[in-house]
Amino acid sequence: MSINKEDKILIIGAGGQIGLELLEELNKIYGPSNVIAADIRSSNAFSQNPFETLDVLNAEALFNIVKKHGIKQVYLLAALLSATAEKNPLFGWQLNMQGLFNVLDLAKEKHLTKVYWPSSIAAFGPTTPRVNTPQYTVMEPTTVYGISKQAGERWCEYYFNKYGVDVRSIRYPGLIGYKSAPGGGTTDYAVHIFHEALEKGVYECFLGENTALPMMYMPDAIRATIQLMHAPAEQVKIRGSYNLGGISFDPKTIANEIKKHVPSFSITYKPDFRQQIAESWPQSINDTEARQHWGWVPEYDLGKMVQDMLFHLQKEKSVK
Repeated sequence: MSINKEDKILIIGAGGQIGLELLEELNKIYGPSNVIAADIRSSNAFSQNPFETLDVLNAEALFNIVKKHGIKQVYLLAALLSATAEKNPLFGWQLNMQGLFNVLDLAKEKHLTKVYWPSSIAAFGPTTPRVNTPQYTVMEPTTVYGISKQAGERWCEYYFNKYGVDVRSIRYPGLIGYKSAPGGGTTDYAVHIFHEALEKGVYECFLGENTALPMMYMPDAIRATIQLMHAPAEQVKIRGSYNLGGISFDPKTIANEIKKHVPSFSITYKPDFRQQIAESWPQSINDTEARQHWGWVPEYDLGKMVQDMLFHLQKEKSVK
């Protein structure tokens, strides 16, 4: 493992779905004083950590934070997600791309030693083989989010090849977690469905019942992220972004799994504009390279994930 526990780490977009859980795990490894949370707005969730208000488009403010704290590693999570970016495409492109350039340029100038930037299954498109989608394949994304992710992968690879920037990336599938609200993605139904099952006993899904998508439980996604960042540099052979597989299912399948625990639960379907986005994405992912290069293995299957999600959400409700 390649790890220096003295490194100061900056999480940009620390208030998002991934950021909050990543913050928690990195605190355990590096200690809260070494993990700086940055976001466009503050949150009580950052109470343990040093916090900086940051608009990632402000390169000067970013540079000042890196210098002030002696930051060595950056996890760049600030982005406009698929469904949200479609409503404001030019801003989605600007935020997703310029934010990445601002961080990569700091690493290029040797102010940072390591950068993490997430890609997504959105980088694929309708011409990509949808079942068991391989690492190397046709990529013709049709959303602004997907286009920015595909371009970002190429720029990460370019900065590694041209300037030696140690940048690492994962193409996340849809992410499911209980610790934060969804952030405007097409796979968000798989989080909403749990809340609605427990609160109302019914859920109207914005995707059709047979719309299969690759998903992953958040603990697996966080573990994979940290595992990749701690892998020795020579094991990281892909500097665009790694495919990462977890669980693939459609709304009908997850609803049936939830019914095992909440027998009265029922689901209806009313596909909206997100249906077209989902149909342009893979149904399942081949992550052979991640498994071979740095030892990736998921821990959660569908049954284990559903059980754990319901357990934690019910526990949260009883505390309230």
